[in-house]
Amino acid sequence: MASRKIDKIVNDTQRNVAANLIALREGASLTQLQLSDLAGVDRKTINRIENGHFSPSIDTLTRLALVLNTTVGNLLGD
Repeated sequence: MASRKIDKIVNDTQRNVAANLIALREGASLTQLQLSDLAGVDRKTINRIENGHFSPSIDTLTRLALVLNTTVGNLLGD
């Protein structure tokens, strides 16, 4: 697979994670600060994920998914 295509898929996935995280967080009526406290993730990290400036680790995705009562796959857009 060409590098450009891989880069596009990575960027699309990052945007999907951002949009899904925002939707799930807002659907749970949580602020970024509340979600960060519950998940044990820095609020700045959540902000960076939601703004598409950071790709979260599997550990971070798992923490967020557990707090939001969803799956990592759902956060990724599967």
